[in-house]
Amino acid sequence: MTTHHHYHHEGHAIARVGWLRAAVLGANDGILSTASLIVGVASASTDTRQVLVAGAAGLVAGALSMAAGEYVSVSSQADLERADVDREKVELREDPDGELKELAHIYQRRGLAHDLAAEVARQLTAHDALAAHARDELGLSKATRARPVQAAFASAASFASGAIVPVAVTALVPFHRIPIVVMIGSVLLLGLLGALGARTGSAPIGRAVARVMLLGLAAMLLTIGLGRMLGTSL
Repeated sequence: MTTHHHYHHEGHAIARVGWLRAAVLGANDGILSTASLIVGVASASTDTRQVLVAGAAGLVAGALSMAAGEYVSVSSQADLERADVDREKVELREDPDGELKELAHIYQRRGLAHDLAAEVARQLTAHDALAAHARDELGLSKATRARPVQAAFASAASFASGAIVPVAVTALVPFHRIPIVVMIGSVLLLGLLGALGARTGSAPIGRAVARVMLLGLAAMLLTIGLGRMLGTSL
């Protein structure tokens, strides 16, 4: 008789925090920075083409900036991770008994009895000592490993997906309506993203929506004021 093992998989919100934060942050940044740029330029100019060029330039520059910044940041994290793993390799080679005791002590601090912790440490060390120490001592795993290229593309894509909305609105509405339509559309979209992020992360929706909408509206109003001031002085 064949025995089938069924494993119960639980999904927790904390598992989605990393990618969710990056995606929502990138899209919010794309919407807010590009919309603010567009309404500011529209308040200081008299030509839709100028506003579109500014918006498109903001989209491209912002996406590339996000990608470059994320790549540098995550590359630094990856370098630190590799350095820690290389150091752990040396320690395992030079002091295997000490590393075994260290691993057992980690499991004891997590609640296992002394003998059980020692046995778990022995079995995991026999299976893959480096993986056990990377996971349980350093807190590293395949799921959390730094991936610079992936992070750069994801950041650029999330920024561009948000920035394309105010640019598209600018291309579709009459010039004199660009500031108000872009502002309203962007604030509503920011609220939608805030609600999505809060719901996925199991956080209070109302507070998240109010925070992102009010801050976004304030940023765009300030940019409109600056655009009008500069447009008048020029």
